[in-house]
Amino acid sequence: MRWTRTFIPTLREAPSDAESPSHRLMVRAGLVRQLSAGSYSYLPLGLRALLKAEAIVRQEMDRAGAVELLMPAIHPAELWEETGRLSAFGDTLMKVKDRRGVVSVLGPTHEEVVTHIVRNEVKSYRQVPITLYQIQGKFIRTREFVMKDAYSFDMDEKGMNASYQAMYDAYVRIFTRAGLNFIPVEADTGLMGGDVSHEFMAVSAFGEDAVLSCAACRYAANREKAACPPSPAAARIGLETQELRPCREVETPGMTTIEQVSGFLKVSPKELVKTIVFRTEGGFLAALVRGDHEVNLPKLRRAAKAETLEMATPEEIQAQTGGPLGFSGPMGLRIPVYADHAIQGLVNFVTGANRRDTHLVDVNVYRDFKPAVVADLRMALPGDPCPRCSGVMELTQGIEVGHVFKLGTRYSSRMKALCLDEKGELRPLVMGCYGIGVNRILASAVENHNDEAGIVWPKELAPYQVEIVTIDHKKMQIVEAAHDLYAKLRQAGLEVLWDDREAAPGVKFTDADLLGLPVRLTIGKRTVEAGTVDVRTRTRREQKSVPLAEAVEAVKHELEEYRP
Repeated sequence: MRWTRTFIPTLREAPSDAESPSHRLMVRAGLVRQLSAGSYSYLPLGLRALLKAEAIVRQEMDRAGAVELLMPAIHPAELWEETGRLSAFGDTLMKVKDRRGVVSVLGPTHEEVVTHIVRNEVKSYRQVPITLYQIQGKFIRTREFVMKDAYSFDMDEKGMNASYQAMYDAYVRIFTRAGLNFIPVEADTGLMGGDVSHEFMAVSAFGEDAVLSCAACRYAANREKAACPPSPAAARIGLETQELRPCREVETPGMTTIEQVSGFLKVSPKELVKTIVFRTEGGFLAALVRGDHEVNLPKLRRAAKAETLEMATPEEIQAQTGGPLGFSGPMGLRIPVYADHAIQGLVNFVTGANRRDTHLVDVNVYRDFKPAVVADLRMALPGDPCPRCSGVMELTQGIEVGHVFKLGTRYSSRMKALCLDEKGELRPLVMGCYGIGVNRILASAVENHNDEAGIVWPKELAPYQVEIVTIDHKKMQIVEAAHDLYAKLRQAGLEVLWDDREAAPGVKFTDADLLGLPVRLTIGKRTVEAGTVDVRTRTRREQKSVPLAEAVEAVKHELEEYRP
């Protein structure tokens, strides 16, 4: 493709609202343009790269035995009501009404739709296992994105485990081919349901997800899933020797935050216990965590066996505790109290008194209140002990590019996707689901591979493999040499971008580095007179002169050896 016949609007400066390297570089290189928050147009170069990512995904999904189909983006709300997810997703679902007032859902995922297809078509164990997948636009809140979603159906858990492993292995191949620096981590299943899931995280300092990992045993989990084991027994025995002081009230006028209370009482945040009231479909509950810790909502939801979990409003807190927001405490509550393990490691701590401008000091668990449940309820932190070995957890930021789930029979049971087994008995199919954010493959590749000059594309994702840069494009001899080389490279099956603009050499070289294609060929007066072409890869500063007659083979060799 000639530069003058396509559309590559490069920019010298990044937009002021671009924070991550991938955002800055993809905008500057003319790959994307933002339409609104979370909504992007893919320009010609960006689309070529996106289609290459899709091709990698298709090849590896097909290799793993999955079968492609295409399902509607708009779903009847009744399907989502069957599984209970219409209310569970709440405002994150985008809904539309037709002129008759019928509500439909713009699908963020397709468990309901694919299960509806399978329950109508798959009746015998002879028709499974089967894994169906699609690549399609998805919608959540006001965001639109391209996703590969796959769904496996098996007769039993053993079959599901085999399907899950096949998809897990396919994901490893996909992200490896895409050149990503990634790590698989244990993850929470969230609104998808099921018992087991893994996320694939592309490592990035600008990633929105936090991963906690142990270098000693290679345990890794996202922050929502990372386990926080209880304190060792020896530590608890040591606590038992401390004197338990009598509980008493203290006035704390206007002190509603951990920082305010700890400063006023001259104690560490570790010596405070936060009491947070939540609403579930079954009623209210209170969660207790240490003052320097944060409640982990997925962990609390699992401990409470709740489908929905939301923080109570100030009015609800007043009604349930008798006191205003900021002064809640566990003593005297009539709602279930869920305490994090770390609470058992405290003596003589501070809590709210369930009365305005008042706290309690020297509170002790089991003496002054008894939790209904003690469990791991907090967010893990760097420096926490590893739950698998004696190592210490470290924090890494990442971009979630893929997620795999063992769903079990959550959807098939609720939607009556039943199948006759070998004994002629009806059983719910056992499911798995597997998603990849195709857009995120591109962003992660750029995030992982860039330098001060621009993008350094992995060769399997690069919009073009080769760029020809002509110096002094007005000279016919140079144009003819470039045109001949351009034709020969294309005839050899290579993807070529020819910068045939009448622009200064500095502009062309700057744009070439910004675009970051694997191989650059430069043709100018000096090289034409010598019958050569200058060859340089994006990862190598120096360039070498190659006879024009050998240029195609030289490019092929450079591409074979190229690593970003």
